[in-house]
Amino acid sequence: MIQGVKIIPLKKIMDERGMIMHMMRNDSEYFTKFGEIYFSVIFPGEIKAWHLHKEMTMNYAVVAGNIKLVLYDARVDSPTYKELQEIFVGQDNYCLISIPPGIVNGFKAVGNEKSIVANCADIPHHPDEIVRMNPFDKIIGYDWEIKPG
Repeated sequence: MIQGVKIIPLKKIMDERGMIMHMMRNDSEYFTKFGEIYFSVIFPGEIKAWHLHKEMTMNYAVVAGNIKLVLYDARVDSPTYKELQEIFVGQDNYCLISIPPGIVNGFKAVGNEKSIVANCADIPHHPDEIVRMNPFDKIIGYDWEIKPG
C-alpha cells in the first residue's frame, strides 16, 4: 500500500425505498477541510488518467458502477516512491479512498455500465495545481488491459 493513502469502508443504509450512501462528515477522522465536491462520470472501458495534484487531497467514493483506481507514488521522499497500487472501488467495495498530494492517480470503468466517482477535495480545483499525463505514459508504465486471474 502506498504511504499516506487511506481506504475507509463506508456505510450503505438500505430500505424498501432505496439507500443512503455515506461519504464524509466534517467530524470524520480523515476529514481535513472542504474545497469542493464534484462528480466524474466515466463510460464502460474508458480510462481517465493520469492526474497529479500538487496540493489537493482527493477523497474518492464511487456511487454508481465500479472502477479500477490505480495509484503511483511520485513523491521522491516517500518510502513507497515509484510503487503502484490497484484498488477496485464501487458497488462491490464501497469505500472512501483518500489520496494525498503527490500521488499520481487514474481510473478505468469496469463492467458494462457507466461509473460515477465523487470527489470531496480539500481545496477548489485550479488548473495550475494539476499535472495531466497520458494514460500510457512510459515512465509509469502501467498496463490498463484486463489481467486474467
